[in-house]
Amino acid sequence: MMSESEVVTEIVELAAPWGRRIKLSEIAYESGLKMMRLRIREGTRFTMVELDAPTATALGAALLAWVKKNDAAPH
Repeated sequence: MMSESEVVTEIVELAAPWGRRIKLSEIAYESGLKMMRLRIREGTRFTMVELDAPTATALGAALLAWVKKNDAAPH
């Protein structure tokens, strides 16, 4: 089975608590489909999730709601 080619555009890489790294990338497939790849690095282990626009929107809204509720921004 042949894999569809993709173009990866890095968006941001963030340092997270406990030595983790979070990287967001846009993945543009040859078919025109675009996804957001969320990659979390924990030591030598990686977790990758690809999100479509509606799922990324819902995740972003949930994260912002949590921040507003918990005032998690550093003072």
